[in-house]
Amino acid sequence: MDRLTALLDAYVLYPAGLRDLLLRLADRYLFAQLWSPDIHADWIRNLLADRPDIDPAVLDRTRSILDRHFPDALVTGFDNLVSEFDLPDPDDRHVLAAAIHGRADVIVTANLRDFPSDSLDSNKIVAQHPDTFVADLFNVDPETVLAAAREHRAALCNPQRSGSENLSALE
Repeated sequence: MDRLTALLDAYVLYPAGLRDLLLRLADRYLFAQLWSPDIHADWIRNLLADRPDIDPAVLDRTRSILDRHFPDALVTGFDNLVSEFDLPDPDDRHVLAAAIHGRADVIVTANLRDFPSDSLDSNKIVAQHPDTFVADLFNVDPETVLAAAREHRAALCNPQRSGSENLSALE
């Protein structure tokens, strides 16, 4: 059986904790992850708008590390598809175009309202909230998901959190 392919939207790459957990799950081959240069630009721009104290070079380094560690994740060459889609927020059309071009099964986003099923169904793509996505992975392979979650929590140095504190932070 082919591995699930998930396009990770800027909404799930922006928060460092969620990004870390999702990528630890991907690193365990629970799913194949995708993103695009435009998605990188979105999460970096939004994070810098909210946190001007962060050095942009740090985020550019993070982006570069992601692209090097997951060389098959970067989707390009879909610009010609962007104008074909009608979404509630036209600025999200590039996400759907990247998902289709990358042959994603799911778009993982906290922004579900901008990816209505009637816009996705014809391409056999669903949009899922990250909570639902992780819960579905847990239903498939609970031991691997728990191991990734434990490793994620153990990697937190500042501040160290209990399991329940970490779950609250991820919410």
